[in-house]
Amino acid sequence: MFDDFSVISLVAATLLAAVVNGGLGYGFSSITVPIALIFYANRILNPALVLVELVLNSYVLFINRKSVPLAWKRVVPILVGLVFGVIGGSQLLSRANPEWLKFGTYIVLLPLILLQAGGVRKPIRAERAIGVPFGAGVGVLYSLTTISGPPLALLLNNQGYVKEEFRAALGLIRVAESFLTAITYYWLGLYSASSTQILYTIIPSVVIGVPVGAYLIRRMPVETFRRICMSFDAWIVGFRLSRVLITLQIFTSPSAYMVLFFVALIDTYLLYLFFGRRQSGSFVAAGSS
Repeated sequence: MFDDFSVISLVAATLLAAVVNGGLGYGFSSITVPIALIFYANRILNPALVLVELVLNSYVLFINRKSVPLAWKRVVPILVGLVFGVIGGSQLLSRANPEWLKFGTYIVLLPLILLQAGGVRKPIRAERAIGVPFGAGVGVLYSLTTISGPPLALLLNNQGYVKEEFRAALGLIRVAESFLTAITYYWLGLYSASSTQILYTIIPSVVIGVPVGAYLIRRMPVETFRRICMSFDAWIVGFRLSRVLITLQIFTSPSAYMVLFFVALIDTYLLYLFFGRRQSGSFVAAGSS
């Protein structure tokens, strides 16, 4: 049903994504989707990814279960909003033009990745008030794309969640969104033989990649690992957005690749700042020892 190159690309993308997810607890779809959308439409790809993410997210929640009592009250408004967002987004997925859906995916995803890469922190005081609309927005984004890691990580880091609380809150939200989306997809009849074939193709990548990511994160600073992953993600999304702009005839080649150029420029500058700060911190620590 699918050619060998598309299958090999999907396996490679999901293996890398599983390594990222194993290290950070999120990032599977945000790495997989920009690459996989080259070969597959959202409505074929999403049902397979949602089932994989349900298992991955349940695993993250299970290993962080002791921290759930610290986090669950703070995420209740987000969970409420998810219900409305997932239903609305799933309905839109069954009707939307695939290329415009890809365009919308990249337009939303790119600034979130760059904001996260830049380490933006500005806590919102009215946290509960923004919970329901934020949850609804995440639900729409997830049901359309299976991506929610960048906005969730941005918000949870922004609101000062500590490591254990962060992972528990992320696990709760992502289990809820993947479970709700899986049920809604089934209700809308979005599962197909093509989705099943994709699912079977990527399961070995997940089984191998997640333990590798968990191993790497114990031997590398979390922020460095996260920053490298965000940089790779930004470049992939920038490239795919350039390609979609050509497909939709919004821009012609090579002018459309100015998007990728500016993304690369911004990300290179952010990398320079990040590693510059870490190096300065090392010098200060060495000098004070």
